[in-house]
Amino acid sequence: MHASYRRTTCSLAALALAMGMAATPAFAQDSAAGASADAGTQGEIVVTGSRIRRDPLADESPVVRIDQSSVARTGLSSIADVLQRIPSASGGLNSKVNNSGNLGNPPDGGGVGAGSAEIDLRYLSSKRTLVLVDGIRYVPGTSGSGIPATVDLNTIPGNMIDRVEVLQSGASSLYGSDAIAGVVNIITVAQQVGLRASAQFGTFRQGDGHTQDYALSYGIKGPTTNFVFGGTYVKQEAVRSGDRAISLFPNPGQGACTDPVGGCSSAAVNGRFDTRTNAGPLPGLAFGNFTIANPPNSSPTLANLRPFTAADRFNFAPYNYILTPSERYGAWFSFKQQFSPVVNLHVKAAYNRRNSQNQAAFEPLFIGPDAGNGAGSLFDTMSVDATNPYNPFGVTLQGSGPNKNYSFLARRVVEAGQRTFDQHVDTFTGSATLDGSFQVGAHKWYWDATAAFGVNDAHQSFTGNLRADRVARALGPIAQCTGDCVPLNLFGGAGTITPAMLNYIGFTEKDKSNQQLFDYTANLSGDLVDLPAGPIGFALGYEHRVQFGSFTPDPIIAAGLGADIPSKPSAGRYHSNEVYGELRVPLLKDKPFFNSLEVNGSVRHADYSISGGSTTYTGIGLWKPVADLLLRGSYATGFRAPSLGELFGDRSRFDLPANDPCTSAAGGLFQTNATVRANCIANGVPANGSYAEDQGGQLPVLTRGNRNLKPEKSRSLLFGGVYSPAWARSSSFASALSLEVNYYQIKVTNAIAALDANVKLNNCALLGDASACSQVIRTGNGIINEIDATLDNLDSIKTRGIDATFRYRSPETGFGSFGLAANATWLLKYTLAASNGAVVIERAGTERGSPDQAFPKFKGNGTIDWSLGGIAASFTGRYISGVTENGGADRMGSRFYGDVQLAFSPAWMDHRTSLTLGVNNLFNQDPPACSSCSLNNFDPTTYDVPGQFGYIRLSYKM
Repeated sequence: MHASYRRTTCSLAALALAMGMAATPAFAQDSAAGASADAGTQGEIVVTGSRIRRDPLADESPVVRIDQSSVARTGLSSIADVLQRIPSASGGLNSKVNNSGNLGNPPDGGGVGAGSAEIDLRYLSSKRTLVLVDGIRYVPGTSGSGIPATVDLNTIPGNMIDRVEVLQSGASSLYGSDAIAGVVNIITVAQQVGLRASAQFGTFRQGDGHTQDYALSYGIKGPTTNFVFGGTYVKQEAVRSGDRAISLFPNPGQGACTDPVGGCSSAAVNGRFDTRTNAGPLPGLAFGNFTIANPPNSSPTLANLRPFTAADRFNFAPYNYILTPSERYGAWFSFKQQFSPVVNLHVKAAYNRRNSQNQAAFEPLFIGPDAGNGAGSLFDTMSVDATNPYNPFGVTLQGSGPNKNYSFLARRVVEAGQRTFDQHVDTFTGSATLDGSFQVGAHKWYWDATAAFGVNDAHQSFTGNLRADRVARALGPIAQCTGDCVPLNLFGGAGTITPAMLNYIGFTEKDKSNQQLFDYTANLSGDLVDLPAGPIGFALGYEHRVQFGSFTPDPIIAAGLGADIPSKPSAGRYHSNEVYGELRVPLLKDKPFFNSLEVNGSVRHADYSISGGSTTYTGIGLWKPVADLLLRGSYATGFRAPSLGELFGDRSRFDLPANDPCTSAAGGLFQTNATVRANCIANGVPANGSYAEDQGGQLPVLTRGNRNLKPEKSRSLLFGGVYSPAWARSSSFASALSLEVNYYQIKVTNAIAALDANVKLNNCALLGDASACSQVIRTGNGIINEIDATLDNLDSIKTRGIDATFRYRSPETGFGSFGLAANATWLLKYTLAASNGAVVIERAGTERGSPDQAFPKFKGNGTIDWSLGGIAASFTGRYISGVTENGGADRMGSRFYGDVQLAFSPAWMDHRTSLTLGVNNLFNQDPPACSSCSLNNFDPTTYDVPGQFGYIRLSYKM
């Protein structure tokens, strides 16, 4: 049976107090010492972290296990949300991320990932955590944008999962590329007898975010045949930013666009028309920064314009999602046939459909030399002809050539409605495995051969986009606007873009992406010879893998004619051939101070068609001075091959919330720092200080893959111990008691990333760094047109920390059974070094900001639970220590999240039916306000949606 326990950061006395104050969802997290003694009746099995069969109570690596009952205790409907609550996890994409249209494609070639959910261990990015399903690689996700390197956990039907094993250490020598931070192995249901069904409904206290979760499965078990099949349906409704106080404006605490902090968009509903250029006033053209005075105006003239002010800016914040809506449904089956006592066939297959949505404010249309669309956009060179009937300036606004005479025009196209991004993702996976055993002398050897495939096919539609070629024609000479062309009124204010105009310039963007994986493995394991301390165990195997990925944007987008995020088609494929070997050698047993002593080593060689060969190895030592104490240490090397998106991803844009130090506006350094002024002028900022763009906006970061990328390398060190006293289990004090502490240290070299654009801006402005300045491209008026973010191999990432776990379970008493558990992670150090060490960033205890990620120095989970007969109750909670942002200038406070659950399973129904009630975020904690975060003023990778969430669940099993 699985035993529940948690990692802790406290002494035993402090734990009791901590559990009484706060706790979080309890997981069934079993370690070697933490599992129940009767688990030994299972015999030797393969556990995550080793390919050699062994006693499940003698894990040589730190493994956290989460079973179905533990997932049910959280009240969550996504396995990713459950995994992201482990203290060693550091978030990743989830349903709180609403980047489409707001930020664009992050600089990793993977696309927005709208509707996806990932797991990231050790803050090393999801792409450095390997996700397996039944020990086999799973097809990477896709959302109709880019080619991700990571698995979308939302593509796996929830009730197909029997348990999840999270290996919290590097394991490239066993599993290959990507296993730098750790391995998440999802074990699916292999056998079941009878029916299992559940239905859950949940909602936030504010009356939104309704969630429905239905699951059904049925299993048949015969003498030689097992067959299990099931299906799931999950529907999650939205929580809108306009319905939470924290996200009503672009910045925390903001009450109006006129507040000095800025942040509201210059793409105003009534327009912004800026004719100020570095050349100063030009003959025949009004010089200034204008908007329409009395909208709507179907025939605007120069006399109808007035100066544009901060009050005219558009507050886009209330038009987003805090929790994105989605619908998932799927079906699966698992079949096992025993042909003989030594030969078996396993066949598994699953289908999942995800319908999800992101939403952003109305399309912000920017045209002109300083529009900043980048990537060679036609909008950046667009002109407005003097004959356009709505041009109030009476002269042609020239956007290209030597006679450019205006800066930019901006208009929030409210007539087109909000930008809506709908994803439809179909996932098909299947595998067939032959396995068996045979005798070699006195030893049994085991073999298996598996063929697996996976296909992810995604289509995304985006309503609210505009065509540049048609906008140019509609603003151009009236004599050329013939046929279906309708002259465009950009100057008359909200409501003056008529349906006819919109029908001509608007379109629904349709993108698609696809990933395919074919994986073939063969393994052999067993015992070689017997030594006095036990048999020498071995495992060896071969893997051949083929992966293909593609992203095909709408042809209009591929031609560079869209008004939103630009992107280009990309595609790539690779194959790999890999071999590994593992050896376990017991050295001593049942000797004084050496209850047992063994060493374990493994090595793997991988040959990739895209990045060449790589060899990794791991060495592990296990020592039990006495039966109750296990000490272990390991050293491992690892690698990660560049992903298809990182290699083949073409140009796209990420709109980074950032400040330009070169502006003369409030918050800039141009007017107050002579060094900055000189460096900014050298970078293209006008010397007269006319560049005065307000702070708090977004800057265009142009992302791109790099076919010259090299594989990442890593080195990991781990040592720790597990204490599980037999005297406690054999007495009336406890049925289970254990304490585990592990220290980890990881160094990644050749880390693939784009250097932080904020670092480039500051290095250029403050230091005059030539390399940084060459990647900040400005227009003639000083406005940033693009910041280059081509992927490269950075120097290194170094991190180290401590994990701790404590678990206690009382014996059954007349008052029931009590449990106390906690787990925690201390992040001691996290350092990013780039540009040959010239840039060093310490992340521990900070919030990175966009792309959002907090690095708290301490995260701890705890739970206290009680059960008696058919009644069970638990109080759980999670603590996240405070972090600083903006270079330490601002502090985001610590948070406790508390959950409570009560379950009733009546004896008169043979405990087959259970009714569960629960409340998550019992104390109604809001996330700490974050001014550097991308959206909604909080970090969605670390903190919960504001508001209490209550749920009720009815379940049944035969």
